[in-house]
Amino acid sequence: MMPATPPKVRLLDEVRAQCRLGHYSGRTEEAYVGWIRRFIIFHAKRHPREMGAGEVRAFLSHLATKAQVSASTQNQALGALVFLYRRVLRQEVGDIGAHERARSPERLPVVLARVEVRAVMAQLAGTPWLVAMLLYGAGLRLNEALELRVKDVDFERRAIAVRRGKGAKDRMAPLPASTAPKLRAHLGDVRAQFDRDRAAGIAGVALPEGLSRKYPNAGTDWVWQWVFPAGRICRDPRFGAPSRFHLHESAIQREVTRAVRAAGIAKRAGCHTFRHSFATHLLEDGHDIRTIQELLGHRDVATTMIYTHVMGQGALGVPSPADRL
Repeated sequence: MMPATPPKVRLLDEVRAQCRLGHYSGRTEEAYVGWIRRFIIFHAKRHPREMGAGEVRAFLSHLATKAQVSASTQNQALGALVFLYRRVLRQEVGDIGAHERARSPERLPVVLARVEVRAVMAQLAGTPWLVAMLLYGAGLRLNEALELRVKDVDFERRAIAVRRGKGAKDRMAPLPASTAPKLRAHLGDVRAQFDRDRAAGIAGVALPEGLSRKYPNAGTDWVWQWVFPAGRICRDPRFGAPSRFHLHESAIQREVTRAVRAAGIAKRAGCHTFRHSFATHLLEDGHDIRTIQELLGHRDVATTMIYTHVMGQGALGVPSPADRL
């Protein structure tokens, strides 16, 4: 009897497997799968093994000239294709050579004045208010706030530990004293929900990387629970048995957008605007730009310098001479 032939693994499933083997984030995994799918469709669904540097170059040029994507988006597409050839197909893509490069426009961030921040916060309540206060008061990115675990909040030291932020870097951020009472009360409600989940036999939360293998019971430990858990049970097989995942980004984004409109603010402000405002207001208060760089987790101080262009009292903090007439 002939041995059964193992089923063929689909290319995109292998991409996902290699992403998880390399501990890539879920966002990166989905982005890479999306770019590889677009690359294949662009070349009339030819298999990537039949293609090489020329086809990659043509696709990148198409993104710059026809799709008119940003430079960072084009670089992400290139990273996905290099990952495909090196990690999945186990072959070098070859010399891509010169291709059309997407331009990187230098855009100034949208910043809210302090009175505008107060106006927006006045339109928020409950969990959205808490999350928004951490975005503004600690300079967190939205995903960093939603991925906080109970153990990451230190009330005594008034600090927040940001784990695996952008670039897989850890850092410390300030915990706004004004949020501490409401955050404690919120965690009391989360603890009650956690106890109900445990009594109902719901599995513990998903853990980063291989921690679940090293500490099999850590997922059911209180300190590893999400600070902002979702209202519904997650049944995504990527995270194991049905469990409670953290709150989805769209829930906070919708509330912040509604609050900005209700406050009558004529700016394209969103969740990330709070982080921009955090940095700008610290600069206006006289804090050192290197300190702000560390708080934001920027690799290069040049990234932080952009906030000097949007400080109060005029551009670059300089009042207009017309005001002296």
